Amino acid sequence: MNIAYDGLQRALARQPAGPIDGLTPAQRFYISYATIWRSKYRTEMLINQLRTGQHSPPRYRVLGPLANVPAFAQAFDCPSDAPMLRPAGQQISIW
Repeated sequence: MNIAYDGLQRALARQPAGPIDGLTPAQRFYISYATIWRSKYRTEMLINQLRTGQHSPPRYRVLGPLANVPAFAQAFDCPSDAPMLRPAGQQISIW
C-alpha cells in the first residue's frame, strides 16, 4: 500500500489532479483498493476459506493494512481515536 501510494504521489507531483465527485485522488486511491476486495461470503464458505485458504478473508485484507497507514487517516481526516485506526505507537510499518 505504501509503495503504491508513493507512486500516486509522484504522479500527482508531475500532473496534479483535483477532486472528482467530491473525492480527492488520495481518497479515490484507498476506495479503489477497498473495492478490489469487496465480497460477500456465506458463513460456511468463510469457515472453509479460513481452514483451507492461504490468504486472510478480504475484509481483513483491507482493514488490517489500512489501520497501519497514516496517509489513509489523513486522506479521510480520521480522528486519532477512530475505531479502524491503530494508535500511532502501535502501527506496523514493513516497508
